[in-house]
Amino acid sequence: MKKKLLERASHEYSPNQRAVFLLPLAPVFLILLPYLVVIWGAKIDAGVQLAPMLPAPFHIPLALLLMLPSGLFAIWSIYAQFTIGRGTPVPLMATQKLIIQPPFSYCRNPMVLGTIGMYLGVAVLFRSWGSVVVVLLGAAALLTYVKLVEEKEMAARFGEEYLEYKRQTPFLIPRFKKQL
Repeated sequence: MKKKLLERASHEYSPNQRAVFLLPLAPVFLILLPYLVVIWGAKIDAGVQLAPMLPAPFHIPLALLLMLPSGLFAIWSIYAQFTIGRGTPVPLMATQKLIIQPPFSYCRNPMVLGTIGMYLGVAVLFRSWGSVVVVLLGAAALLTYVKLVEEKEMAARFGEEYLEYKRQTPFLIPRFKKQL
């Protein structure tokens, strides 16, 4: 299994192949998953009879404050994976080069952090405590996968270079240090 994973991850795809592969995934992450967060959150809110989290219209600036920078952080990390790493966020078209430049120099999982922040912004926009719960449960599952599976795969693919990067760079909470 490990050998097959490493073999598949070593195959480099052209920028056009990567773009064609990623384009259909954008609606999943930008429309379908936020929709599910809102729908499942509303069910939780109704089931537990939770009141909206913030009075209108105060939720809107907070939602935008979460969604915009978080979304940009996630997009920046995808762009870095596509250009610097010559891959995608999807393991089927894995990066070919370890990315240690920003935003990956701030934390090892900037795309995950950005996505979590963006979906929390959606939860705030809909004033739904249930949606916050859905996002946090999804985040816990995703972070567990990254810790248990993805980090081992990265160590196998990039060896000591990755292990040194892992020692120096926080897992999720960014550390904005001066860049050389």
